[in-house]
Amino acid sequence: MIRFYVGLHQPSDAKHFDRAFISVNRLRKRKSGFEVRDWIMDSGAFTEISTYGRYRHDVSEYAAEIRRWAGNGNLEAAVAQDWMCEPFIIAKTGLSVEIHQQLTIERYDALLAADLPVRILPVLQGFDPADYQRHVRMYGARLTKGMWVGVGSICKRNSSPVDVANVLAAVMQVRPDLRLHGFGLKKTSLLHEGIRAMLATADSMAWSDRARIEAHAVIRRLQKELGRRVLPSEARSIYVDRGLTPPPNPNDWRVAKSFEVIINDTTAVCPQPWQMGFDFGAAA
Repeated sequence: MIRFYVGLHQPSDAKHFDRAFISVNRLRKRKSGFEVRDWIMDSGAFTEISTYGRYRHDVSEYAAEIRRWAGNGNLEAAVAQDWMCEPFIIAKTGLSVEIHQQLTIERYDALLAADLPVRILPVLQGFDPADYQRHVRMYGARLTKGMWVGVGSICKRNSSPVDVANVLAAVMQVRPDLRLHGFGLKKTSLLHEGIRAMLATADSMAWSDRARIEAHAVIRRLQKELGRRVLPSEARSIYVDRGLTPPPNPNDWRVAKSFEVIINDTTAVCPQPWQMGFDFGAAA
């Protein structure tokens, strides 16, 4: 069974969940601790690289945040500062996939050198399945037997779970012993039998993304009907007054809780065919 970590906007909402996934970006300005059980600290890599094309914070700053929050709840791991490899990210930085892979390893090594009291979760990066196999080889002996390892740059492939499964299968082909973590997976991937079979852990904030899409659709309909701007809070009030189910709030932990229940309670569901044993060829 996958250990599922709910991605949260507000650290204070973590008290409602057994496991949480919280970005360091939500913690930097926080002055007090928060109630949490098991959790993973995310490095905020996607926001940093997709927005700025680089990290604004060096490894020592991130290491200081990890050390600061190490005793808050059960911090099971802090994710290394990886460099994603989706085509639009590569276009943003102007670097190659292989350079992104090397930069990911360099940041991982630097965090290990900081001698932190928390496990650092290494991340495999790439875009094509063979890229991930090459990255495994680049890590070399750093990836010990049975190690917990994240798999990045798969969150934007959720419309095609088979593509996510192919990436995971490529990693498993060269290192079947690794315990894989899937970052930012949506419901379609989290309920895919093949993906679930290859993952040890996963996180997701898809509950918020879906709620935001639904809320925006309601707001657009109301604005067209009323001929004026409608705020999210007003849209919910209008729906309640009309006896309709209000649109979900993308910041409401209760929406996240409903999503968590679905993921944790589901039996293996396979909406699309999948298979193992692909021959991905030699990585470049």
